[in-house]
Amino acid sequence: MKKKMALKDLNFNNTGSWPREYKLGFGVIVGLLIFGLLWWLFVRGKADELHGLESQETDLRAEFETKQGRAANLEPLKLQLAQMEQQLQQMLRQLPSKTEMPDLIVDVSQTALATGISNELFQPGPETPKEFYAEKPISLRMVGTYHQFGAFVSGVASLPRVVILTMHDISLKPKNPDKGGIRTNTPLELAGTVKTYRYLDAEEAAAQEKASTGSDKAGQ
Repeated sequence: MKKKMALKDLNFNNTGSWPREYKLGFGVIVGLLIFGLLWWLFVRGKADELHGLESQETDLRAEFETKQGRAANLEPLKLQLAQMEQQLQQMLRQLPSKTEMPDLIVDVSQTALATGISNELFQPGPETPKEFYAEKPISLRMVGTYHQFGAFVSGVASLPRVVILTMHDISLKPKNPDKGGIRTNTPLELAGTVKTYRYLDAEEAAAQEKASTGSDKAGQ
């Protein structure tokens, strides 16, 4: 009877003489080792890459949904912007034009005189063009009572054209401070600079935009 070969008797230099079951077992082990090596060298790296791609897909989906939501609101926003621009143009048209500005300044001065205010100084300065309007400073020194200044402000507000007066470095104090405190008829002196505004016509606005664009390019 042939004696069964033990594992310790196997000769790796002569695997051909091994019993059939040992050859099969050895083949399975070698196959598993090769499979494990291939997985380690190739599949494992691809698994990490796949995980990264899945994460990137999630980020891209989130970004797409965000942009899709913005795109859905884009048309209403464009319509709202167009309406706001139209309202702004309507408001600007209520300001005096270039040709109306000289008469308007005269009207402001005459309104002050009509309320009893004394114009000791009323000197318009050169205007400064802005993006879509121009501002004109007026240096002034007026003397009148509290009620006269109130009537002056009311009179300016009732002029046919919208008149915007902003005050800069304005002081209001008693004309004669040594004669006691401020009373109803105490003469007050208002001195400083006010600015009034007009809208730019289409030609002026285009020139201003061109000048602003050229200034931006020169600064780059």
